Amino acid sequence: MVSKPEQGSGEIERMPRVVFLHPDLGIGGAERLVVDAAVALKSQGCSVQIWTAHYDPKHCFSETRDPDLPVVCVGDWLPTSVFGYLHALCAYLRMIYVAFYLVFLSSVEYDVIFCDQVSVCIPVLRLSRRRKKVLFYCHFPDQLLTQRKSALKKLYRAPIDWLEERTTGMADLILVNSKFTAGIFRETFCSLNQVHTDVLYPSLNTNTFNQLSTKAQGLQGLLPEGISHLFLSLNRYERKKNLGLALEALAVLRCSLTPGQRAGVHLVIAGGYDDRVTENVQHYIELNELAEQLHLEDCVTFMRSPSDSLKVVLLQTSTAVLYTPSREHFGIVPVEAMFCSCPVIAVNSGGPLESVADGETGFLCEPTAEAFSKAMERLIRDTRLRRDMGQAGKRRVEERFSLQAFSDQLYGYIVQLSK
Repeated sequence: MVSKPEQGSGEIERMPRVVFLHPDLGIGGAERLVVDAAVALKSQGCSVQIWTAHYDPKHCFSETRDPDLPVVCVGDWLPTSVFGYLHALCAYLRMIYVAFYLVFLSSVEYDVIFCDQVSVCIPVLRLSRRRKKVLFYCHFPDQLLTQRKSALKKLYRAPIDWLEERTTGMADLILVNSKFTAGIFRETFCSLNQVHTDVLYPSLNTNTFNQLSTKAQGLQGLLPEGISHLFLSLNRYERKKNLGLALEALAVLRCSLTPGQRAGVHLVIAGGYDDRVTENVQHYIELNELAEQLHLEDCVTFMRSPSDSLKVVLLQTSTAVLYTPSREHFGIVPVEAMFCSCPVIAVNSGGPLESVADGETGFLCEPTAEAFSKAMERLIRDTRLRRDMGQAGKRRVEERFSLQAFSDQLYGYIVQLSK
């Protein structure tokens, strides 16, 4: 643990002032980490602000509505796309503008900049008259999150990918969210092989979860009556999250159950949804159509952007969480589920290999409907196993992913950079 600056020579050393730069402060996993990091540093006594190119108080994490955690939004007038294309270029321009505004047009005093997702703003930050330190948090290389199906797309992405690698290397400190991402970082950014990266696992703000738990209302009126086994998929409405796997697993599971058991099984697909994002809108429709094709309309409920308190009660009520993305860089949902004593059924790749203990806090499976359905069936038929996995999951989160451990490690990095 890194101790806080102590009094010396009759004066109290000033605590570090930290500004977070994030492209779009919505309700995804990256945003959850940024908010938790800001709250963690604030609890350590740091002065904290979050700067972003988009912020909607109606579509955000509740902590950002606290007046003591200032959120500054600039540049939202800039386009997010050009006729539905050039999303990456527009995101780069928006973040460059945010950085330019912070450095040259604002009077904000700061010691360390914490930025994530978009590294192209780092050169602008280095133009500050008094050189400030930059911490870059890599959730996953951006260039791996897009497909290149055409020669034109490859041509468009080439300079963007080059910029991502070069500007990432300009940070004073680079952190990654898992050992898996650390390996992908080295494979992807070949010129940065000699750059040291530390792993800072995302944490869970358990205090917030406990507070939400006391406020949480029931699910009456939201779900059909008579449910005995509720399964939950909690992810953004994006194709890469492979949400269709949860629907297909449910369809296979129903074939192995008696009519009586089948009647009590229900699936909730809930997650971040923004009607400004074309993919969210399209994929929501696609999933509804898939549910119809599989004849699951009566046993599936879709929820868009559930409130924090509703998310907690869903996790506490569910038999298991179905976590369907493959090669997910970390994924905070399994950690949230385990803290709520809910077993996790996840794909056996990426971050879940580090967060979920197979056979102890859940199951790590091949990304097939058959594998997921077998794990689901085991939890339906074995009440004791479900209870034991839930208890083991909560212990695992408290031991490995506590906000205090995250806060102490991050604070140590900030103090190191601000010296």
